[in-house]
Amino acid sequence: MKCPFCDSASSSVIDTDHDSRGGVRRRRKCKECGDRYTTYERAVKSLPYLIKQDGRREDFDREKLESGIRVACAKRPVASADITRLVGEIESKLLVMGKTEISSRVVGDIVIEGLKLLDQIAYIRYAIVYLGLSDLESLREEIDGLLV
Repeated sequence: MKCPFCDSASSSVIDTDHDSRGGVRRRRKCKECGDRYTTYERAVKSLPYLIKQDGRREDFDREKLESGIRVACAKRPVASADITRLVGEIESKLLVMGKTEISSRVVGDIVIEGLKLLDQIAYIRYAIVYLGLSDLESLREEIDGLLV
């Protein structure tokens, strides 16, 4: 592990912690410059290919998913950590399915359910695009469903 401050390859681990998703957080100290830094380790697992509505297949892209959720949550009181947690939960659900290919619609359904619990305004923003709410009547029906 290279020190991000001096590029030295010599460091020692001060503390190790495990998170609920199987990741490892390590606190390190550089033996050359003495600065401390944190590293995160996560097992690389094979995520399924996404089958788009037009039949194309593409790799699952965590950053693309997180970006879309961040857009829906823009200017809302949603913590960055909550968005990262939601993305991790979605990724975990896809891994548990154990499939090599999955419809992008399934991912969208998981996202929409997560946003409904996280922030209802972000949910509506995402739903307008994802569910194709193209008029005020369909938007009203969706909002009325939330208020029940």
